[in-house]
Amino acid sequence: MTHKTGHLPINDYVAVQLSARQWLCTLGLSFGLAWLLPEVWTAFEPFEPVPHYRVPYELSEDYWLYERWLDQIPPDVISVVGDSVVWGEYTAHDGTLSRFLGDVTGMPFANAGINGLYPLALWGLVEHHGSALAKRRVLLHCNLLWMSDPEADMQLAKEQVFNHPALVPQFALRIPCYRGDTDMRLARALERRLEPLSWVRHLQQTYFSQKSAPEWTLADDGKFPPAYPNTYRLPVGIPLSSELPSVKRGLASERHKPWSSNQSGKVNMEWVTPENSLQWLAFRRLANRLQARGSNLLVVVGPLNEHIMNDGTLEKYQVFRTAVAAWLSVEGIRFVVPEVLPSDEFADASHPLTEGYERLAKRLIADPVFKTWLSQ
Repeated sequence: MTHKTGHLPINDYVAVQLSARQWLCTLGLSFGLAWLLPEVWTAFEPFEPVPHYRVPYELSEDYWLYERWLDQIPPDVISVVGDSVVWGEYTAHDGTLSRFLGDVTGMPFANAGINGLYPLALWGLVEHHGSALAKRRVLLHCNLLWMSDPEADMQLAKEQVFNHPALVPQFALRIPCYRGDTDMRLARALERRLEPLSWVRHLQQTYFSQKSAPEWTLADDGKFPPAYPNTYRLPVGIPLSSELPSVKRGLASERHKPWSSNQSGKVNMEWVTPENSLQWLAFRRLANRLQARGSNLLVVVGPLNEHIMNDGTLEKYQVFRTAVAAWLSVEGIRFVVPEVLPSDEFADASHPLTEGYERLAKRLIADPVFKTWLSQ
């Protein structure tokens, strides 16, 4: 029988139905492939970190890359963990604390910091992406600036835009300024637990300007009439092994100078109390977690730029710092509270300049607690 339309009659189509066992096999193969892809990807994507490497600023939210970096750090190398103070906001990649610690001690240190972190996000980073730090020596920096007022401590009820929202607790802790809806919180919670989703974020961060592939392809140039430059263009990745020159960070930054060149007066900071601080709670949780994983931990508390504080602020800061030292002592965690650096070696309230990192490294190596920890 022939059909003028050239199509088979409906009765000639054959429906394919999978049995329960076949569905299980199909799902198993799909999930297996999804978990295998990130591992296979590492064979095709070159990653050979330069000396004194740090995760590039442009890839600060690429937590899959951060895991890959930690996995490459040899077991005998000491990881320096922390926020932008460890990362080196106003320095080149070879002008950070980890670099100068290596110089003064003759031992290998690695920069395991990420720009834009704070204790609530740092806990999430180490908990979900820092398993390689287990049973290793870890120098953990405690930046008390995050407790200096309710906004920094994320206690304000007003919605706040902040860095690294995917790393903060999504359900276990209420953060007043965080307004993520249930779908967003669930997606972020799954992403940091499922490597294929974390790898997809890596592709978006590295090759698609922090967008999904369809969004990147359809992005216009912002002009009228709009053009779509990415429609027929292949994505070009950001270098993983080094960092791009930036006028906003590093030695080329306009901010790479002593804080006093831009500011003459001193500042007032409200400071929250240790008992009510969300950031301090997160830091305590982080330190305990590292110990539970068997890390040989040393905490460096500050130093902050005391020269920028008025008398009332300085007194509140010293009270908080004393409470931090007391808790660390009770927990049996080794810690060092370095002497404040000279005023002209701070770029702002917490970030040293290159000379400040070098001086801080020399002061740490002279501290008996640091010496004992380093010799073990």
